[in-house]
Amino acid sequence: MSALVPVKCHVNGRVVETMVDARMTLADFLRHELGLTGTHVGCEHGVCGICNILVDGQTTRSCLMLAVQAEGHEIRTVESLSDGDKLHPIQEAFMEEHGLQCGFCTAGFMMAICDLLENNTNPSEDEIKDVLGGQVCRCTGYNTILRAVKNAAAKMGSAGA
Repeated sequence: MSALVPVKCHVNGRVVETMVDARMTLADFLRHELGLTGTHVGCEHGVCGICNILVDGQTTRSCLMLAVQAEGHEIRTVESLSDGDKLHPIQEAFMEEHGLQCGFCTAGFMMAICDLLENNTNPSEDEIKDVLGGQVCRCTGYNTILRAVKNAAAKMGSAGA
């Protein structure tokens, strides 16, 4: 039996304060305790990128982080991207470029891409490929996702202009 430990963090802009099992992963906490099921779990070894979220603005594999390690941090999941019915430019671009098929890996891609594009709205193709190379997708072959990132970069760049 594991001990319960208090944790207080910000998740998608709201304060979360609760007790968690000391051994619970952040991915399981988000999915099972907070109901944020957009974060999926793939390999559970930090290799596939499917469970990517942003912790303090940086891409993080939520299967490798314990929920208690979120103490005091800002956590963003794929649910944070849209504003009600208004999709984020990354979500729009994935739809427009057919950058998803089964959707299992999509949230992880979107969060890694969000990290990239929030820091660089005009990434080179090599920079995009570097980010995409850290993710596993068995459906798309990556070409449509690459186009989606370029599309999203254009949208985000023009929005900031």
